[in-house]
Amino acid sequence: MPQNPLAPIIVTALLAQADFAWFDALRRQHYPAARNQVPVHLTLFHHLPPSALERLRRMLSAEVRTTVAPVARIVRPISLGQGVAFAVESPGLAGIRSRLADAMDGQLLPQDLAAWRPHITIQNKVAPAEARALLRELAAAWRPRPIGISGLAAYWYRGGPWQPIAEWRFSRSGPSRRS
Repeated sequence: MPQNPLAPIIVTALLAQADFAWFDALRRQHYPAARNQVPVHLTLFHHLPPSALERLRRMLSAEVRTTVAPVARIVRPISLGQGVAFAVESPGLAGIRSRLADAMDGQLLPQDLAAWRPHITIQNKVAPAEARALLRELAAAWRPRPIGISGLAAYWYRGGPWQPIAEWRFSRSGPSRRS
C-alpha cells in the first residue's frame, strides 16, 4: 500500500475480543454517529513521525515477542468534559509505552511527551450536560474489572478513519521481559 510520508502514525493497545465488543457497543450507543469514525481504542501514542515506521515495526514486534500480555483493568468512568471515558490501569502496558517512548529518542510531540493517562473513550463531542448524565449513570453501579490486552497496532492518521498499518499479537507462551 502506498505510504503518505506526511501522515502521522498512531499506536494503540489491542483489546481482547470480548472487551473490545463491550466497549465498542458502548461507544456506538453514546458517541455521536457522525463523529464516530474509528472503533474503540486504547491509544499509546497519538502522533509519531512517518519516518519512524520501520523502527517502530521492529520495536512493536520485539515487545510482543518478549513480553507477556500485560494485565489491565478499568478502574472508573471519568469525565472528558464533553464526553466520558474509562480510566485504565496497567503497569505492564505503561512499561511497554515507556520503553517505546525512550526508544523514540526526541521524536515525540508534546501530547505524547505529557504524562500518559490511559483511557478508553466511549463518548465525546457532546453537550457537557449529556456527558455528566452518562458519567453519573455509569458511576452509580461501577465496579473495577479486568480487561484483556491482546496486542499492539499501528495506523496512519489522515484526518478521517484510521488506515491500518499492522497488528502484533502477544504470544501466550512467550517469556516475559518483566516479571
